[in-house]
Parts: sequence; structure tokens; C-alpha cells
Amino acid sequence: MNEFGKQNENAYLPLRDVVFNTLRQSILTGELEPGERLMEIHLADKLGVSRTPIREAIRKLELEGLVTMIPRRGAEVAQITEKNLREVLEVRRALDALAVELACDRITGKDLQRLKQACEHFEAVTKKGDANQVARADVAFHDIILAASGNDKLVQMIGNFSQQMYRYRLEYVKDESNYEQLIAEHRRIYEAIRDKDRENGANAIKVHIDNQEKAVIRMISERKRK
Repeated sequence: MNEFGKQNENAYLPLRDVVFNTLRQSILTGELEPGERLMEIHLADKLGVSRTPIREAIRKLELEGLVTMIPRRGAEVAQITEKNLREVLEVRRALDALAVELACDRITGKDLQRLKQACEHFEAVTKKGDANQVARADVAFHDIILAASGNDKLVQMIGNFSQQMYRYRLEYVKDESNYEQLIAEHRRIYEAIRDKDRENGANAIKVHIDNQEKAVIRMISERKRK
């Protein structure tokens, strides 16, 4: 959805939800950086609202794992930590493998064509140098697979991790040296689903997640040394 679409969508939402969506988007895109304090007065002035919807939005963001409450400091954008990354990706790895296995059995011809187009779109977007566009294209590819699993409970479970996953995904795709590998991994996943090869598909997406984990952990370690 483009920015105009988001603005129109927000126009019909309660103020607290508009504030929540605005702050969440700022965190996910890196406008609000990990460790940055969320000062209620400053945010209220910036967004032109009272402190009440800001406070409510911060509470919801804390539940999503995007905000951390620090004693005597207040709210700040949650750090991208190695521990949290491992925990999220351990679960996501298993769930994504299941989604691929189910998609091998259940994907329709129409959705298989959409998945192929998503592969091609991802490759095209990597040439534009916009990390957020690349991250969104990656999400779109995985969403087609998830929908093709035909399992609503699985969709819900993966959805619970989606916001935190986006932050890690964005960190990963900021490094353009990863793009060639990502394109190849997407292609292998698509081909396994096309061929209804459950074992190779599950293995391919596990490797895909493992490589993301290794790359982001390396980035976290490099930041600590600076």
C-alpha cells in the first residue's frame, strides 16, 4: 500500500490507532532507532496530539516487543539483540518450513504464478537500492507461501512475529552484498514448491532463515566493537 493509501486508511481509525500505526512504522523503518527514548511530550508535540494516545500506543508497542520500558528512563525503542533474534528466528524457522511443506501440497496454479512473479519482482527491486522496498518485496514473497499453506492458525502464529521479523529483515537487506544470495534462495524455494518437493522446500527455507540469522548477528557484533 502506498503512503496515500495509508493516510486514507488512517483517516477512518480512532486517534490512538493512528498514533500507534505512525510510531510502529517509524520503528520498523528505522526512523526511530534502537535505544532511542520515546518522550511522551516530544512525541505529542510532533504528532499534534495529547499524551494519552501516545501512552496507549507505547503500551501496545511494548506488547509487540518493539518498545522496552527501562526503570527510571521510561520507554525506548527495543534493541535488536542477538538473544531476541535467535529466539524469534528459531520459531520462525520451524513455522516457515511447515508453511512451505503445506504449500507444496496445496498451492494453486494461480498462486504459483504469483510466487514466480514475486521472485522476479524481488530481483528487480534489489537493483533500486531502497532497503525498505527490498524488505517489503521479501515479505510479499513469504506471504504468498504462507497464504498457500491454507492453514489459518499458522498464518496467525507467524503474524505474531511479523513486526519483529520486519526489523531483522530490514537490517539484513541494508547490506546489498546479500542480494545475490537472497535471489538464489527465493528461486530455490519457488522451484521446490513448483515441483511439490516438500523436503527440499523445507530445507531451502531453513537455510534462508539461517543465513539471515548469521548475517544479522554479524552486524550486531560489529556494532558492539565500534
